[in-house]
Amino acid sequence: MSKEKKQRGRRIKQKEDTSLGNNEDFISLSGGFDDEEQPTAVSNTPFFGLVDSTELEYFKSAESTLSADSFENEEEKLQFITGVYEEAKGKELKLVTNQICSKLVERLILHGSYVQIKQLYTAFSGHFVPLSHQKYSSHCIETLLVRSASLVEKEITLELKHDDEDESGSFATIENLFLYMVNEIKPNVKEMISHQYATHVLRLILLILSGNVLPSGTKSNSTLRSKRSKIARKMIELKDTEDFQRSFQIPKETFKEELKDIVNAISRNETTKSMREFAIQAIASPVIQLVTQVEGLVDGDRKVWHMLFQPVDSPKSDDESAFVEYLLSDPIGSHFLEAAAKQQRLKYLERLYTLYMKDRIFKLAKREKTGVYVVKALLMRLKPREQKEILDSLIPHLNELIEESYDLGETIIDASSSRKDYKKDEIVANITDFFKTKSESSTDQDLLESCLHLSTSTLGNTKDDWPTAEERRRSLFLQKLINYHAEFAQLTADSLVKLPHERFIQMCQHGVFSHVVESVLDADLIPDVIKRKIILNECFMKNDDAILLSCNAYGSHLMDKLWDFTVKLNVYKDRIAESLFKNQEKVKESNYGKMVWKNWSMELYSRKRGDWKRLVREQTLAKYPPPSVEDDSESKKRKLDEQQQQRKRGRR
Repeated sequence: MSKEKKQRGRRIKQKEDTSLGNNEDFISLSGGFDDEEQPTAVSNTPFFGLVDSTELEYFKSAESTLSADSFENEEEKLQFITGVYEEAKGKELKLVTNQICSKLVERLILHGSYVQIKQLYTAFSGHFVPLSHQKYSSHCIETLLVRSASLVEKEITLELKHDDEDESGSFATIENLFLYMVNEIKPNVKEMISHQYATHVLRLILLILSGNVLPSGTKSNSTLRSKRSKIARKMIELKDTEDFQRSFQIPKETFKEELKDIVNAISRNETTKSMREFAIQAIASPVIQLVTQVEGLVDGDRKVWHMLFQPVDSPKSDDESAFVEYLLSDPIGSHFLEAAAKQQRLKYLERLYTLYMKDRIFKLAKREKTGVYVVKALLMRLKPREQKEILDSLIPHLNELIEESYDLGETIIDASSSRKDYKKDEIVANITDFFKTKSESSTDQDLLESCLHLSTSTLGNTKDDWPTAEERRRSLFLQKLINYHAEFAQLTADSLVKLPHERFIQMCQHGVFSHVVESVLDADLIPDVIKRKIILNECFMKNDDAILLSCNAYGSHLMDKLWDFTVKLNVYKDRIAESLFKNQEKVKESNYGKMVWKNWSMELYSRKRGDWKRLVREQTLAKYPPPSVEDDSESKKRKLDEQQQQRKRGRR
């Protein structure tokens, strides 16, 4: 399998794809859509003053104190935050545009009180546009917006009582202050769409006004921040609070009016050509994705969507065909079309699929950095008939597709499962043949080596190497196969037994590959008692393996799984429990060992061995209940009937 790292998005250096030039389906765009980032006019941030050395030292120390969070109680922490707010009064603008002090302001926003947040709004009023365009202050504005959404919800649900006038002399609610800010940025919406910092602020405003989930500020799949910003946020240990990754109750009427105004401002004076350029421009594309997602709340005609694509009853057109082909061939464009496939109305999606993608699904799936992501989204979103059409196109070429993308293989399995195991036998046969072909020996179906590439992995490394993303993908794919069909569980179990014991223990202690072992340790997947005995004897019953694994972060999970895996194999359960009991001091010294001790009910084993034995019997009876009296009588009746039939045949 190719080990080339798959990259998508605005930071990948665009290279001319010669394969597209030879592709008979590719039509270059007339009018030229440039996929490189277009320079945008950056608003000059006003000079708000410099933080002098004394102030810098104080605020830097305050940031470190909040980061350490070593306060004795919450009251002490609130007093400290209040003191910092007092010290920052009148200096908010120069603090928020300073690299070091902006981190402090973010922390103050995350932990500030209702009144303190209002004070910040007052300080920033009239400056939201330049602050949104500045590298450091834009992050503070984003954090302020998320905090505001939370406080607006509390105002609506009356969790917060709004006093007539607060300490700052402001009569406004957070809702009012937020709407003032939105009105302040409205005239600059067009510029913000393609500005590298302001675009994130605009996206967040759209999410809040539409009542959508506010994404994480640190996770890699978040739409809130750029990849570089998310890495920086992790490095300074700015963690999301409970306000992130959730939606909030909003005042629908007022917020919908503001959302409508912003959507109209974005579409005003735009043409199909200019809107399509926005859709494939690196910075603007995520904003247009979001606008097409939320515009239906305020605009039944969906102006922005219909600037990009023809109405649902329109026939195929050369101009639209060229645009769709560009989207399917470009990393940024494929992101846009993938998002549309996941979020847009099904009738819009079905039209694009039928006119421009249906007859070449396999070719699109071969585009491993672009088209394959759209195919995966279609496979999980379309109606059953179209899903089966796509599966019919892909399953015969499954081996070739898996070679390029395990992720697509997982999606095909998920789609098959959702359609009542559609063509399951053919999928299993193709994948089994694929790994058999990759194995060095045609007679030895070593699924572990073929799928996980253990010999060239980080397994057994002593340099504290982290598992790679490729190892994680391979592991997840094998786990998916194990849960999809029992044959893969059997093949994986056979491979585990054949591993050298030292290699197996390394696998149990690996951050990624241990999950494969955990998936196999399921009595439902391997019901055969003899097979389970072989696995236990060869893998877990040598030396002090039970103790070694119990005290390991990953191995301890396997020990927990062995409690159920040894059902009906009480001799093995007793041997493991006895080993834990004899080494209880070592086990209890480890936090992971303590959990194994608890999950194996070892306190009961230590004090009341008979009760522990009873617990084991109850587990066995729950898993394999004895036949009922009625079933037993029916069985006896059938045997008598069979005996009578045999006697009659004997007389004849």
